[in-house]
Amino acid sequence: MTFIRPTLSELIARGRSDIQTRLPGADAALRHSVLDVLARVHGGTASGLYGYLDWLAKQLMPDTAEAEYLARWASIWGIDRKAATAATASAAATGTNGVTIPAGTEAQRVDGSIYTVLAAVTIAGGTATLSLEAADSGPDASLNAGDELTLSSAIAGVNATITVSASTVTGTEEETDASLLARLLDRIRTSPQGGAEHDYVAWALEQPGVTRAWPYRGWMGAGTVGLAFVMDDREDIFPLEADVAAVQAALDELRPVTAELYVFAPTPAPQDIVLRISPDTAEVRAAIEGELADFFSREGEPGGTIWFSRLSEAISLAEGEFQHAIDIPDEDFTANAGEIPTLGSVTFA
Repeated sequence: MTFIRPTLSELIARGRSDIQTRLPGADAALRHSVLDVLARVHGGTASGLYGYLDWLAKQLMPDTAEAEYLARWASIWGIDRKAATAATASAAATGTNGVTIPAGTEAQRVDGSIYTVLAAVTIAGGTATLSLEAADSGPDASLNAGDELTLSSAIAGVNATITVSASTVTGTEEETDASLLARLLDRIRTSPQGGAEHDYVAWALEQPGVTRAWPYRGWMGAGTVGLAFVMDDREDIFPLEADVAAVQAALDELRPVTAELYVFAPTPAPQDIVLRISPDTAEVRAAIEGELADFFSREGEPGGTIWFSRLSEAISLAEGEFQHAIDIPDEDFTANAGEIPTLGSVTFA
């Protein structure tokens, strides 16, 4: 039988009725009377207890549990919430030959973000390459080639400004409840089999930043497995070399010894779209572009097909769209092996 939580008004009414039943001649409904106050106080207390029981009931099942209770459920099944990671990058410093920049030296970005030098480096030939790590975890502290940082403390013989040469690892946020729940439910519904296709997906999704993964049996011949993955929470979802190396190293510790694993980053296969719409307004155009971006993120997978009928359906879902005609493409689009169909340019004819 379904549990129905009584409302506050119902609980107050029950309290008045109980008082009048046990005190013949009393009128607990008389406004501002002591008995009415008691009925309201007890009704409020009972309502709070019912609310707590209602909340506890949700924590009793993994698919409705929240935050720390969800994490506890996941831990029972051997799944840990993915922690936030700090961004790393390499940067070029200039100065006098022979001067050493010690490990732990801090540099600051214009927005106040702090980065720490991981290993001591000595300037040679007027330059030195620094390995930097962000003090704060998350994508907001990620660096791009060309970004300029300023040393927090002056070092004699070293120019204060250093320039980022390459981003090696992009920072990630702590795993959300929705992502953790999806992994937990997948673990409950699909038992590990020591190297089945879904095991490789589960292992990959355990790694920081990885949101989707695809395994391929016999990727480089008999006894080999290929694994491609993306990181949808980034502006550029395609992994860097350091991301691929990190996932490869992690999965090498988990895979069966009889399987040779090749982890790789898929490449984009952009599909340009040209269409005519009605009504043709800025709002409708923006809604269509949003629906198309969401459609490609849902449907795109390495070597996958973008079905023309589903593409048209996604456009029809845009708010305000009444009718449309697609000029390009005019048929289904299939990417090559290792390529993911992505949204290219959207042109409104």
